[in-house]
Amino acid sequence: MSKFVTSFMKDESGATAIEYGLIAALIAVVIIAGASTLGKNVGATFNTIASNVSGTAS
Repeated sequence: MSKFVTSFMKDESGATAIEYGLIAALIAVVIIAGASTLGKNVGATFNTIASNVSGTAS
């Protein structure tokens, strides 16, 4: 039983998987934040263009 516990404590493959998971989660958060900001900016630009087009047509 003590050999099993010792080998379990020395095994670091789970730590590597957790690190990769955390990195993937961080990248996902950055992508979501960037897409949200970009979407708001694009929406504002289209609204400005729409108001300029409708203002010149009247």
